[in-house]
Amino acid sequence: MRDRVQSVRAFSLTQHRQTPYLGALRSGEEPNAKGYFVRRGNGTVYPIFDRSVLVRIETASGMAGWGETYGLVAPGAVGAIIDDLLADFTVGRNPADPAAVYDDLYDLVRVRGYTGGFYVDALAAIDIALWDIAARLEGVSVTELLGGVVRDRIPAYVSGLPETKIDARAELAKSWQSRGFNAFKFAAPVADDGLTAEIAALRAALGPDARIAADMHWKYGAHDAIEEIRAMAAHGLWFAEAPVRPEDVTGLETVCRNAGVPIAVGEEWRTHHDLRNRIDRCGISIVQPEMGHTGLTGFMRIAQLAGRHGLDVIPHATVGSGVFLAASLHASAALEPVTGHEFQHSVFESSRGLLDGDLACTEGFYTAPGGPGLGVEPSERALSRLKPI
Repeated sequence: MRDRVQSVRAFSLTQHRQTPYLGALRSGEEPNAKGYFVRRGNGTVYPIFDRSVLVRIETASGMAGWGETYGLVAPGAVGAIIDDLLADFTVGRNPADPAAVYDDLYDLVRVRGYTGGFYVDALAAIDIALWDIAARLEGVSVTELLGGVVRDRIPAYVSGLPETKIDARAELAKSWQSRGFNAFKFAAPVADDGLTAEIAALRAALGPDARIAADMHWKYGAHDAIEEIRAMAAHGLWFAEAPVRPEDVTGLETVCRNAGVPIAVGEEWRTHHDLRNRIDRCGISIVQPEMGHTGLTGFMRIAQLAGRHGLDVIPHATVGSGVFLAASLHASAALEPVTGHEFQHSVFESSRGLLDGDLACTEGFYTAPGGPGLGVEPSERALSRLKPI
């Protein structure tokens, strides 16, 4: 072992924004004292700010790496898991073998049922930081460490159109189209006039060649989802995402078999076991791993399993500073099954200045950051805002 992990520290990073994620608050959506509110369109809690948990790992030789995971709600839960449990079992380990560390940490509490949620989110942040260090130790990018570059540019689709009115959302999409983007996704919780009206307005604004997907946000039962998808299909629906609740595997199977449109799922998954338990049964078309939940080790395993079954991989974008977005792009650049990547433009724009490094999405394409490791690290501005947890 040339080096070993010496310290693991977790921080929260909060980024205030003028408009909450997915757009302005609707009637009845009032933030509480902690800044949380519930979207009436899908019954899900959101904060009025962006927040993530960052992890800094340093080795005995002084090499440092950064990881990141979700901290939108209850970041202290993630911080406690790292500080009270995972950090001590990571110290002393070989940073050049992240997958081995990941597997050992995952095994610590699997028999107690902690195979997802905050536990694996915390593990994901550590995993990303270890991959960052492992690549830096070799003097290569994470993409190169994962097997090499398959694609220099990663097709991006514009996700989320945070305007209050349907016509304004269509105009916002059209403005992105003028900048070279021709693939889009809208969100059901803020499609106030209904999903069919939303895609019809977007189609009229964007023309016949644009790709338009619908994020259904797990809000439907199987039969209602099928009816909604079939109605949207008349307007050229690219794919329907998250049509039923995550735990409703039977409902997902019913939708996939009967909707007649590609179904995309997986942003809430933590491991390849989530895909393995559905892949033979459900007839999924698109898998959407989320780096902030999976880490690089889990992300690669999900994508490789999807590829072996002939499924497209279109990763979910991240809500954070950009560290785990950089990790997602490095993995995407190394994976043959990846056919696109989500571009959360409002998050991307609000996080500008938080990273040192080249993280870009222009004219419909991402490029993975250059340089060793992830190619990015928190800027002085970000470091000044970190709070230990």
